[in-house]
Amino acid sequence: MSTTSSPLALAGGKTSTGGTLRLVCIIVALAALLVAPLVVYPVFLMKVLCFALFACAFNLLLGYAGLLSFGHAMFFGGAAYISAYTVRNWGFTPELGILAGTACAALLGLVAGLLAIRRLGIYFAMVTLALAQMFFFFCLQAPFTGGEDGIQGVPRRAVFGIIDITKDLNLYYVVLAIFLIGFAVIYRTIHSPFGQVLKAIRENEPRAISLGYRVNQYKLLAFVLSAGLAGLAGATKAIVFQLASLTDVAWQMSGEVILMTLVGGMGTVLGPLVGATIIVTMQNYLAGLGEWVLVIQGVIFVVVVSLFRRGLVGEVIALIQRKGPSDTTPH
Repeated sequence: MSTTSSPLALAGGKTSTGGTLRLVCIIVALAALLVAPLVVYPVFLMKVLCFALFACAFNLLLGYAGLLSFGHAMFFGGAAYISAYTVRNWGFTPELGILAGTACAALLGLVAGLLAIRRLGIYFAMVTLALAQMFFFFCLQAPFTGGEDGIQGVPRRAVFGIIDITKDLNLYYVVLAIFLIGFAVIYRTIHSPFGQVLKAIRENEPRAISLGYRVNQYKLLAFVLSAGLAGLAGATKAIVFQLASLTDVAWQMSGEVILMTLVGGMGTVLGPLVGATIIVTMQNYLAGLGEWVLVIQGVIFVVVVSLFRRGLVGEVIALIQRKGPSDTTPH
């Protein structure tokens, strides 16, 4: 393949020289996550990890494929319902319940993607929102979802028959392992030829089509992968909180993950993790303010969009690159 038709050339034609910095940041973050439950409440940290994985999965679709979905809650919440139901009613072990939820989310993503992927821009976003609302009302009416009460009392059985997750500390490290697996899949996808093609489609879809790339197939695969990883986050959350509820499939959940991604930095590796940490921390420690939490979140969103257009992590990366070599490109 010629240089002009390569995925890297389509995506901008330059290689990033910030790999060492990213590696250092990832190692520091991993070290912090390993020791964090010794100083912070493990259940709070598990909630952060679940939503961080959800935001990273969404960022794969929006930040790298350029597809804005308003319906990602149906994958997150749908997997939570499947995981909770199979573990409580069918006697599945937690790992099998999580796998079942993830698989169902990916399958749901395939169906939704086939319906929505040929639409562009706001039409794509509206189709995903409509599908998510249909799924919400299905969960509200279906007999096995528990209606407004949801599925409660999900048991915490031993993982692989040997890891006792009734202890929060043990469960934290299981959730951390799940998060790292999901994050590794996303990281590898972003830095693969497939990821480069996604960036090329995001930047200049007509050019990608003219060079022979089957754009709709790439976008559909990205959509299914994002849905499956969002399902992995939702299924894990159901095990952590022993609950799956309508909150998980509501449109507000789709709005929250968009907010997390934009605050942290769309199209950056660590941005969704930072954004999820900020939003979840606000929800937990400002809960006493009631509905004012939403107002504060709205103000933060407006400030970030107005002053930090790349998100917090994106602005830090841009600042480092302005002070570094001139041949670096934003990641």
